[in-house]
Amino acid sequence: MNIVRWDPFADVEAMFSRMVPARWPRLAPEQNGGRVIEWSPAADISETDKEYVIRAELPAVRKEDVQVTFDAGVITIKGQRKQRTEDKNEKFHRIESFCGTFERSFSLPENVDAEGISCQSKDGVLTVHLPKTVVKSEQPKRISVQ
Repeated sequence: MNIVRWDPFADVEAMFSRMVPARWPRLAPEQNGGRVIEWSPAADISETDKEYVIRAELPAVRKEDVQVTFDAGVITIKGQRKQRTEDKNEKFHRIESFCGTFERSFSLPENVDAEGISCQSKDGVLTVHLPKTVVKSEQPKRISVQ
């Protein structure tokens, strides 16, 4: 029999995470048993005739700290916003920006051309272009009955 440590606030935390928007930071369990701050960037998804576009707000995140992957119809944006190094002469009175890891995943429709996916980062916004595949409209085919 395994001994499981009881966490009296686990149910409260689960209920709170369902009520609060996903992009707010939360304490997530770490592999070594500690907790780490995790947050999710806000994202807008739009569609044109030729492509789907995902725009994720990533202020103060360097493009080297962002990884975009596509696997089995799901695109994942993950990375880390690092904490600024403190200046010894600077005294903080309030810090409202969040640092830590983030991850967002989006299921994509079947008509996305995986080979043509491209990303760009500008002015704190990551833009992911997901081109649609060209569907050839076939003419109706008449089949004779034997």
